[in-house]
Amino acid sequence: MSRAEQPSRRRVLAAAVAAAVAGGSAPAATAATAAGATDTGDAESAPARYVDHRAWITYADWLTGAAQGVRAVAGARPGVVLAAPLGSVDYTDPHTKTTAAWEYATWTSPVRALAVPATEVIASWNASTPAGTWLQVELKGTYSDGKETPWYVMGRWASGDQDIRRTSVDGQADGRSTVWTDTLAVDDASTGLRVAAVRLRLTLYRRPGSEAAPTVWRLGVTGSDVPDRFTVVASAPGLARELIVPRYSQEIHRGRYPEYDNGGEAWCSPTSSQMIVEYWGGRLTPAQLAWVDPSYSDPQVCHAARYTYDYQYGGCGNWPFNAAYAATFADLQGVVTRLGSLTDLETLIAAGIPAMTSQSFLKEELTGAGYGTSGHLMTVIGFTAEGDVIANDPFSADDAAVRRVYRRREFENIWLRTKRYNASGKVASGSGGVCYVYFPARPTARQRAALTAVGVPV
Repeated sequence: MSRAEQPSRRRVLAAAVAAAVAGGSAPAATAATAAGATDTGDAESAPARYVDHRAWITYADWLTGAAQGVRAVAGARPGVVLAAPLGSVDYTDPHTKTTAAWEYATWTSPVRALAVPATEVIASWNASTPAGTWLQVELKGTYSDGKETPWYVMGRWASGDQDIRRTSVDGQADGRSTVWTDTLAVDDASTGLRVAAVRLRLTLYRRPGSEAAPTVWRLGVTGSDVPDRFTVVASAPGLARELIVPRYSQEIHRGRYPEYDNGGEAWCSPTSSQMIVEYWGGRLTPAQLAWVDPSYSDPQVCHAARYTYDYQYGGCGNWPFNAAYAATFADLQGVVTRLGSLTDLETLIAAGIPAMTSQSFLKEELTGAGYGTSGHLMTVIGFTAEGDVIANDPFSADDAAVRRVYRRREFENIWLRTKRYNASGKVASGSGGVCYVYFPARPTARQRAALTAVGVPV
């Protein structure tokens, strides 16, 4: 399973719930009651949506931004590319302590209002960064009272690790919101303050005098206002289908490359990512895998861990870094979003699209898992005739044991809730439906319809 989540992603919600419990208050309304229903498990009660995913992906999208030293490119995969640098700046890598000069150029999006004013915002991107290049993604939010956040760094990223060490940036706050690794969160959601609109800024870098050019094809932002909830409304089974997805265990990698977050025992995210990358045909070459000890099985999992590792977070579980890794493979896109129910996952599976879900649970809360976790990624590959979830769970003894069937109601609840009780009986956080979705750069009509239906722009 993954390393324990930092106070990052759900810190505010968990603190608010703890205060309510200490004061003897009843738990906050669930998604169902917020939508005018009750948490009875009524199959006909459809959960409301609390998520808005915006993206810049078309040539027309890229033309809407303010370009300084970059240009929009058309073609099968439109994007923005570094063209005429504005100048040069020095960057001191906090993880290598080296300072180097870099030419740079920027692209800044227009302000986009969120259909769901958000308590949390997550940016994600798909890009190519040849050797000698890297990029930075920043986000500025407009609060519901009209004031603005500063420009927050949401990631400094390169597909390789020879030039800079990809990293999140700690210590960013303005007294109203804080960046926790990969998530911008309103500090006190109980005040009603929300992030109502966002704009993103790309800064593309390359070594002075180089002709190498980083290119960004997709830039997205997910705003969400998922209500505090220990339980969610149950969805009705609607699909029986299983996708054939490669099965990889993180556990066979225990002790391998401990410099990447203590080896395989914490590699649930990259292991799950690699399963879906290969489902879509993504393959690593012998040259790419040459650095891995030849005695190690499934060397591609070691590779995925190395190339998703966040040197500040100290782990491979940075959500946008995983999506960006997937998109380094030919003709793949990757996004981070939140979904509303297993019905959404059924919609994706019906179109042939597996997805990764993030969840936290006690051992007894997920029958058949055999473990508990404060944060774990697994790959949903289908549903049984009874509606139960078929998952490739990387926290398994070996590859053959990866395929699991989990009870629908249990799985849906541990994935979608925002709060829970940990093994000590204290209130802890849940992911609130976080999901990685990887899919073709040129999806079929059916895939496009499914992605659109679950709120992912294509």
